[in-house]
Amino acid sequence: MYEPASALQRGGFPYLASHAFSRHGRMMPRIAVRAIILHENKLLIVNAWRNDTSLWCAPGGGMDAKSSLPENLKREILEETGLSVDVGPPCLVNEFHDPRTKFHQVEVFFRCSLTGGDPEGTWQDTEGVVSHRKWVTREELATLPYKPDSLAQVAWSASDAVYDLLEPIKIGDVGQTTS
Repeated sequence: MYEPASALQRGGFPYLASHAFSRHGRMMPRIAVRAIILHENKLLIVNAWRNDTSLWCAPGGGMDAKSSLPENLKREILEETGLSVDVGPPCLVNEFHDPRTKFHQVEVFFRCSLTGGDPEGTWQDTEGVVSHRKWVTREELATLPYKPDSLAQVAWSASDAVYDLLEPIKIGDVGQTTS
């Protein structure tokens, strides 16, 4: 099961060392963007932590300053998967935190469509975090540990944007979904 401290030691949270702090010394939430990409009714997911497939998520990553959310997402998808996308509307705002490290992340998910690259081809993540990617059906996703809990509901639904309440990461909750 997920052990936040060991994920930090494995390099799962490399950005904590340089994380932004407020003028009061409090850690500021990290902002990230993620893509919901469906291809032939399968969702693209990637490993969440460096060299570790114990948790899966939608591809994406942290924001670079002075770039828009869609620009950041296009860059992250290309880096992590070798694919090019058109960024559509936002479909989910998710936030999670690790109570032990005080890490807090706010993620904005966008519906995206493929515009280039080989969906089944090989690639290498330029940052070295994503080492596995796969296309999964909703049924296959249900058998895997993934976050956020609302991922399947959002991916295979055409509904308006969803706000997924603050989701603490706790030991033992990985893979337990509410969808």
